Amino acid sequence: MLYDIRLELHYDYDAPVSGGRHLIRVQPISRPGSQRVIAASLRCDPAPSVEHRYDDYFGNAVTSIVLREPHESLDIRLAARVQVDDLHPPADLSPTIEGLQQDLSRHWSVSPDSPHHFLASSPRVPLDTEITEFARASLDASPSVRATAMDLCKRINAEFAYDPEATDVETGPREAFLLKKGVCQDFAHLMICGLRGLGIPAGYVSGFLRTNPPPGKPRLEGADAMHAWVRVWCGLDMGWQAFDPTNAIEAAGDHIEIGYGRDYADISPIVGVLKTSGSHATRQSVDVIRLD
Repeated sequence: MLYDIRLELHYDYDAPVSGGRHLIRVQPISRPGSQRVIAASLRCDPAPSVEHRYDDYFGNAVTSIVLREPHESLDIRLAARVQVDDLHPPADLSPTIEGLQQDLSRHWSVSPDSPHHFLASSPRVPLDTEITEFARASLDASPSVRATAMDLCKRINAEFAYDPEATDVETGPREAFLLKKGVCQDFAHLMICGLRGLGIPAGYVSGFLRTNPPPGKPRLEGADAMHAWVRVWCGLDMGWQAFDPTNAIEAAGDHIEIGYGRDYADISPIVGVLKTSGSHATRQSVDVIRLD
């Protein structure tokens, strides 16, 4: 499937800003066998004094900018065309949890895609005993690692309410677990935390999700949003599989990947430092338009 993607991030500052340095991770990446970036353009206003582009450790596209001149707002605009393969879910060839441990012991690589990077606590996802026990119910009810991940994905969707007002970007998985509500970032972190507690490698995926309006309703401009889901290592035969706990589905052709990491901290859209006083306001708009 072919998509055109438009993203706008807008920041208004209470006082003029100077000396801003930011890392931006919003550009989709090409992955053999799943998606291909045909064209992409990222622009900032005001124009950066220094701009540098590179791939980070996990292969995500990063734009580093320096803004030396005083400014009262910042606009980041992405335009991209991406081809996504709508692959059917494969047959479940994943092992049991005992078989997974054997697969891990035979997997010696520590490359960026190695499952060993996604087993322990990470900056935004500390292991949690209660969340592990919550996930264990999925393990006990499932014959394989992939089935465990799918069951946990569906249980999070069924037992937690989607509520954009309940949490913010700093909310940890334990707080969302106790609230029983949150957004896609919270549900992804919660699923990652539970799976890692069981010894199943899991990581965070950032991207875009094409939303389909109800029958007879027009598609709303800007209704799409940046999204988060989970990748789970399902053994040597299946490798990484993707699950969307916000929607209780496997990630498929409507999921367009920006990149992945251990948690949100590795793939946050923008991080940086600047000199100013007061606070700032943020607006985000995303359009994901299917062309074929």
